[in-house]
Amino acid sequence: MSVPLRQQYEVARYILTQKLRGGHRYPLVLMLEPLFRCNLACAGCGKIDYPEEILNRRLSVKECLEAVDECPAPIVSIPGGEPLIHKEMPEIVAGIVARRRFVYLCTNALLLPRKIDLYQPSPYFTFSVHLDGNQERHDRSVCREGVFDKAVEAIQLARGRGFRVTVNCTLFQGEDPQEVADFFDFATSLGVEGITISPGYSYEHAPRQDVFLPRRQSKELFRAIFQRGKERGHRWPFNQSSLFLDFLAGNQSYQCTPWSNPTRNIFGWQKPCYLMSEDGYAATFQELLENTPWEQYGAGRHPKCDNCMAHCGYEGTAVNDTIAHPLKALKVFLSGPRTTGPMAPELPTLYGDDASKSSASVDIPSLANR
Repeated sequence: MSVPLRQQYEVARYILTQKLRGGHRYPLVLMLEPLFRCNLACAGCGKIDYPEEILNRRLSVKECLEAVDECPAPIVSIPGGEPLIHKEMPEIVAGIVARRRFVYLCTNALLLPRKIDLYQPSPYFTFSVHLDGNQERHDRSVCREGVFDKAVEAIQLARGRGFRVTVNCTLFQGEDPQEVADFFDFATSLGVEGITISPGYSYEHAPRQDVFLPRRQSKELFRAIFQRGKERGHRWPFNQSSLFLDFLAGNQSYQCTPWSNPTRNIFGWQKPCYLMSEDGYAATFQELLENTPWEQYGAGRHPKCDNCMAHCGYEGTAVNDTIAHPLKALKVFLSGPRTTGPMAPELPTLYGDDASKSSASVDIPSLANR
């Protein structure tokens, strides 16, 4: 895990405070999505399939900061769309940093050279640049040539200006473990603070549906990637918990905890999570927590959740398990995810015709029962 000590300390203090207060469902990362408009049209994106009047909408500075004040999460991730399109984004970021929240601004970096002077380096602010693999793979993923080279130049520019910079990598069908390992080596050589990885979620409105990984295939892919890292003697600077990485490798039977990454976008507080809006939207964060039927979502509980292993659903579960079982987490941190042997059992199916066939029972770490 590659996260500055200040951030580790403040997040850990927040979690322990929540537990001492008896909190069962508390947020770790606020997904603040102030617009859906983007300057790319990626094959696996389901966020840009809206009519023009929706793509032209923006959350105001006031609405963004009100969301941050409503939701006590110590980390704010600003996805999109492309956040740098938002003309008031520098003011939004400055307001969040002033509240001593850690901000990750997710960007494809095409506009970063033109916009970078509008931002100030801070221990609380990070540019999270999307890179979904090497040059050929990334440009194919974003459906435009030349984007990879521009993103790499922007990373070097931002690091030279003293900004915290991470890489956000989403993996899809057809990934070659060797190429992914080579890409992680390359990203590490850029001097980025960390790499965030996740299998892509199968958005219903994504232009292509054949790019997404089934759950078993995701686990096999990550095992193969991590094995190559071990063979090379490399410790890539992932900025995720060791137990989430272990979950990606199929070694943990985790259930999703969607309330750990609540989403506020132009429609309101999205139910149940950043990747789905199955139950519509709440007017306030408190309403989101209290009125969302959380028990209806997660692997084995809802068909749209069954193949999801995204970090916005499972990182919170893994962090909670880390707090509950620090020695287990330390062991995985020191040795890396296990890449051989049996995988942890899948969660039982509790819906439809398969529900009666599921007799397996597993102990599932969850923010709700710790």
